[in-house]
Amino acid sequence: MFAYGIIIVLDLDRFEEYTVEHGYDQYKPNIVTGTLTNLVKNLVYKYNGSVIYGLDEERGTEEAIIEIPYFPDEKIDELKKDLEKIKDEINKLGASISIVVVKDYVTGKPARSRREAYRGTPGRRKALRILRKVKRRGGNRIYVEV
Repeated sequence: MFAYGIIIVLDLDRFEEYTVEHGYDQYKPNIVTGTLTNLVKNLVYKYNGSVIYGLDEERGTEEAIIEIPYFPDEKIDELKKDLEKIKDEINKLGASISIVVVKDYVTGKPARSRREAYRGTPGRRKALRILRKVKRRGGNRIYVEV
């Protein structure tokens, strides 16, 4: 079943460089990935969304795709403030994050693979294209297209 809603894609910028620079193991949670895991969980609970891909408590979250069905236009400003808080928290820890929000059809169904997550719907493909552009321009930004 498809519903109209919001697709949120979050991705830490140049995280491999960050882990090497700070001496962290890429395959174990660290302060940044652990914090992002908790921030993503809180966002999903607050807006009654679904994590499509990326939430990983065992390794820590480096990227995530969230879908929120039936998202009202009146709540966009509140969502922007919450995403700004996530960005600020990650920046305080010395890392940067790029976040893209797109309004399109959502499924709410978790993906079985990374490929399915990013290529599953036209909205996710669009969000991925925008994310790549944001990251090429330096990242550490929030892009909202609704």
